[in-house]
Amino acid sequence: MMGLNVWRVSSIDFIAWRGLVYTVYILHFVCICQFLFLHPLVSAQDGKPGDVAELFERVSRSVKVKRYSEAINDLNAAIEADPTLSEAYRHKASILRQLCRYEESENSYKKFLEMKPGNSAVEKELSQLHQSRDALNTALSLVNSGDFSKSLEYVDKVVLVFSPACSEAKILKVKLLLLVNDYSSAISETGFILKEDENNLEALLIRGRAYYYLADHDVAIRHYQKGLRLDPEHSELKKAYFGLKNLLKKTKSAEDNESRGKLRLAVEDYRAALALDPNHTAYNVNLHLGLCKVLVKLGRGKDAVSSCTEALNIDGELLEALVQRGEAKLLVEDFEGAVADMRVAAEKSPQDMKIRQTLMKAEKALKMSQRKDWYKILGISKTSSISEIKKAYKRLALQWHPDKNVDNREEAEAKFRDIAAAYEVLGDEEKRTRYDQGEDVEEMGMGGGGGGFNPFGGGGQQFTFHFEGGFPGGGGGFHF
Repeated sequence: MMGLNVWRVSSIDFIAWRGLVYTVYILHFVCICQFLFLHPLVSAQDGKPGDVAELFERVSRSVKVKRYSEAINDLNAAIEADPTLSEAYRHKASILRQLCRYEESENSYKKFLEMKPGNSAVEKELSQLHQSRDALNTALSLVNSGDFSKSLEYVDKVVLVFSPACSEAKILKVKLLLLVNDYSSAISETGFILKEDENNLEALLIRGRAYYYLADHDVAIRHYQKGLRLDPEHSELKKAYFGLKNLLKKTKSAEDNESRGKLRLAVEDYRAALALDPNHTAYNVNLHLGLCKVLVKLGRGKDAVSSCTEALNIDGELLEALVQRGEAKLLVEDFEGAVADMRVAAEKSPQDMKIRQTLMKAEKALKMSQRKDWYKILGISKTSSISEIKKAYKRLALQWHPDKNVDNREEAEAKFRDIAAAYEVLGDEEKRTRYDQGEDVEEMGMGGGGGGFNPFGGGGQQFTFHFEGGFPGGGGGFHF
């Protein structure tokens, strides 16, 4: 019985000793952790400036590699351990200012100044905070008023100078770069943002749009797709992605219909594609050109001129648009305009024989347009028969004979000359053929002289115009 009691006492002692050992072990572990992790932060209480310097050095390293949260956490721990550690407030305020967390930053600066009033360096930093905050607010107001260039200036020259780590300002800057059409800079700036955070959805969207507006659609699509993999329901990314896919689909449909000869459908598709994004000039220039070419094929000169002009307004050096506009101007009988366009095109590409041929065609059309239109003078069509030509001549000659127009003799004489000259050319099959071919026949039928045809002659000479069958109510001809 005694042995059993001894055994029980021994068991209790063993359990007590084991508990004591465990307690000592735990306390020892806690002390080590405190020494390793908290000692640098609380050492200021012990008056060890070397350990405080080590804290700020670690904070500086974190800021350098853009680990701002780690730096702020270290400073918060130091402040919690020693609320009188003024430099911790200053470092914290500076980091928060760089991140444009202005209210928190201002509070930390004020806390420092309560401990060390009149510190000029900190007062200067606080002033910079106010400038940065005011500049950001001004920039946002300028965006709302549409002054994007001025807004960009505030962001670039003030906000990001005093708050270089401000994500809001960085995103605002690249958005503004898009709005002022500086797409290359937008790509560069979003590249820096994505190096810090490769999953930044706004940066992916904006960079994709910059590539889109440079008409680098494959790269744009890759950015949109990456963003949508991260967030499949992101509305702006979905809108950009499917909008681009629709644009490419419409363009392909237009090109396919053109190649199949379905020109009217091609016109509809080109116009539908252009309506999707009127601001996409880098791509729309090709759509305007494609539309112009189809309209020229359809003979719709006026619309073709308009489309080619739109293309040239975007890119004044686009040779094909200049040539196509020249062709379109021929269709609307703007021969001077056609010659002007084709001459510029020929200067840009002097070895292109097709351009030279079109230029010659335009010059010939211009020359023909500047001569008298004998058909128009006789009021007949170019397909009129010789008998129709004679009838028109007789009728007009009777109507405008000077003896029958005493009150307006000068006008009648001029009209009568043109009527006689027109008949001289069109009434002769050989001369009419040469005239229709564009030859210079202004002097044809003028008696071979160089002074022009004058049915009234000179020096009192009389000319007789005979009409088969005579004039109604008269003899065989008029003499004057």
